[in-house]
Amino acid sequence: MNETEFNALAEQTMLAIEEAIEDSGSDIDYDTISDILNLEFANGSKIIINKQTPVSQLWVAARSGGFHFDYDAESESWRLDSDSTQELFACLSRYCTEQAGEKIFLKE
Repeated sequence: MNETEFNALAEQTMLAIEEAIEDSGSDIDYDTISDILNLEFANGSKIIINKQTPVSQLWVAARSGGFHFDYDAESESWRLDSDSTQELFACLSRYCTEQAGEKIFLKE
């Protein structure tokens, strides 16, 4: 995947995350500044999602740690680099649930 393709996929994914947050009905504030998507929870904790163009990855920083996701063209989804069975939106749902203290389901 070239840089242009990566940037288009990453932008599309960031917008899909914002839409998923809206659709979830959860109390999560979010904003995007310079390709960094910040999710803020009522308790003040944050999840930060940003694109890493040089390595063609999306990086997620959550209370539980830092995670890197690669795009898998075959499944057309972002997969955790250390465990390709883990999909981005499923992971984000889990991270958000942990930080919000309530069940949150984010669907692409």
